[in-house]
Amino acid sequence: MPVNPLQLNKYSIGKGNPLLIIAGPCVIESDAVVFEIADRLAEMARKNNLNLVFKASFDKANRTSVESFRGPGLKAGLDLLNKVKERIQFPVTTDIHSPEQAEPAAEVCDILQIPAFLARQTDLILASAEAALKHNRIVNFKKPQFIAPADMIHIVNKCESTGQNNILLTERGTTFGYGRLVNDFTCIPVMQAMGAPVVFDATHSVQMPGGKTTGGQREMVPVLARAAVATGCDALFFETHTDPAIAMSDGPNMLPLSQFESVILEMARYRELYNSFHSG
Repeated sequence: MPVNPLQLNKYSIGKGNPLLIIAGPCVIESDAVVFEIADRLAEMARKNNLNLVFKASFDKANRTSVESFRGPGLKAGLDLLNKVKERIQFPVTTDIHSPEQAEPAAEVCDILQIPAFLARQTDLILASAEAALKHNRIVNFKKPQFIAPADMIHIVNKCESTGQNNILLTERGTTFGYGRLVNDFTCIPVMQAMGAPVVFDATHSVQMPGGKTTGGQREMVPVLARAAVATGCDALFFETHTDPAIAMSDGPNMLPLSQFESVILEMARYRELYNSFHSG
């Protein structure tokens, strides 16, 4: 059975606990951009006593166009994430896309994130679970856009077959028709019933796939995040950037860093209210 509440350093994640905030740029663009965003997020977290995990991807392997920027790659990306972790003194996470990436990523990252398009790949699930178990890490599985929330139990079962019970599950929208994403907030209690704390991905949920690059409706991010917290999600995932208009991946659905603090403080207050009604 997945552990709940789940322990991550000094954080307790799950029922009755504060929101975990997973945030950062979509992809590692440069050392300077990553350090600036990480420093500002860490400052916000310390000032407001927030539970923060910094996120950035070393590779965006599922870009629509072969011409799109993907990131610095495994070694350079993990080296930078390790520097960020030491610099800001907060946990870090990143995506992995193939079984051989699991071990090196687990040496650095506190959470291994499995992208939605890959979360049914058995070899990747087992490799990430085994590496996370070895290094006392957490695995975060994003619910594929094309499966029902109840079917996440098969992913949980594959992970648990290795002995790994430190699991997060993430809702990030469901494909409707030709690419439009919709959010069914019953996904949150359905997946929580499997035992794991549940994350709501507020930025990828507003993506508008289609064309050479993916569009998005960032103005809807706070709207969906409010609904997710009211439904009882245990963590929120955001991508943020100093200037989303020039971001090298997922700019249209990222929150500007200048707006981020007000949004997360609002969500933290809603979580406190939710916990007050659901204590005991």
